Amino acid sequence: MPDQKVLRQIKESEAEADEIIEEAREEANEIRTEAREEAEQIRTEAREEAQSEAETRIEEAREEIEDQRAEIIEEGEQTRENFEAQVDENIDDVIDFVLDEFREAIHAQT
Repeated sequence: MPDQKVLRQIKESEAEADEIIEEAREEANEIRTEAREEAEQIRTEAREEAQSEAETRIEEAREEIEDQRAEIIEEGEQTRENFEAQVDENIDDVIDFVLDEFREAIHAQT
């Protein structure tokens, strides 16, 4: 009879070992699944963060371009105003010159 008791204990120990192994496998699978889910979450968050950063940089670049555009337009308007002022200053001289030339031409004919 002692042999049967020993055999039964061995079988129970084997069954217990099989159960421990199966639990360890299940736990390992759960850990792998959780790790995959966590990795996917990290990738998703990284993509979202990268997209947000890209949008922020694009908006900053647009603002900078708009500032430069406004500056160029302002410089162009200032240049135009300067040219107009020069034209206004020179128009009286041009009119006087044309009138003098016209008078000389009339006097030359008479």
